[in-house]
This record gives sequence, C-alpha cells and structure tokens, in this order.
Amino acid sequence: MYWRIGAAYRKRPASENRNEFQALVREGPAPGLLAFAGELAVGWCQVTPRDALSWIDKTWRLKRADDVPVWAISCFYVRKGWRRKGVTRALIDGAVEKAKAAGAPAIEAYPLDGTVSPSSTSTGYASTFLRAGFREVARWSPEKPIMRYELRGK
Repeated sequence: MYWRIGAAYRKRPASENRNEFQALVREGPAPGLLAFAGELAVGWCQVTPRDALSWIDKTWRLKRADDVPVWAISCFYVRKGWRRKGVTRALIDGAVEKAKAAGAPAIEAYPLDGTVSPSSTSTGYASTFLRAGFREVARWSPEKPIMRYELRGK
C-alpha cells in the first residue's frame, strides 16, 4: 500500500491498510502475484501498471525514465525459510507474463544494487533482474537502478 498512498501507510493502523488492500483485490484486477509451495503461500510480488502507484512518481530516486506506460514490480515478500530458493525469480517471471498478457509495452522494477549497498530490500536485487533479462534504463541514485524488460516484439 505504501506506493499507493505514501507516508499515510505508516501512520494508520495495520487493519486499515489490510482492509483497503483487500478491497483492491476484490475490485480487481489482482494487484500482484502469489507464489505457492503446495498450499503454502511462500511469496508475494506487487505488479500493476505504474500509474496505479502514484507515490512512486513522488520519489525522486524512482522518477520516470521516459513516458512509456510501463507496468511496475514495486515490492516483494518471501516467507522466511523460502528465501534464496528461487521464489523471487519465479515471481519476476510471473510478473513479466502478467504484464505481457495485459498488453503492457514494458515492465519495470526498482531493485537495490547490492554492489553499491549491502542493505536488505523488499524490492529485490539488481543482479536477479539482470539474470531475468532486464536492463538498466536510468539511475537517479547510486543504489537504485530503474530496470526494464521490453515486452513488445517478444
């Protein structure tokens, strides 16, 4: 919800954020993907048109690289015990397919460059996106590349 409503996300009760997110899911289209191991949800990825995430445009590190109407992979959550087992990559692959099926011209991500900052992240790492075929299209701060996967013609 942070990329949808900004700092208000941290100021209101978790129940309010949860209720608003559940309403988004009910209204559709689904704002992301879940990864399962059997019946256990082991990961989440938000993927939606960038225009649905108005707060991204208010963040100077993530300002648009151009005017292409991209979809955005804006956050991940991978369950403890399932990290470093390919869940993030599976979610990235699923997000690419979802954006392609929706007719998006490209999909972007805003990962952390682990060679610049060893911090942990809920946006994934640039190296994972590079292996998935994304390329860097802009970098407004050293640690946060804007990475894109072109979907037209694929």
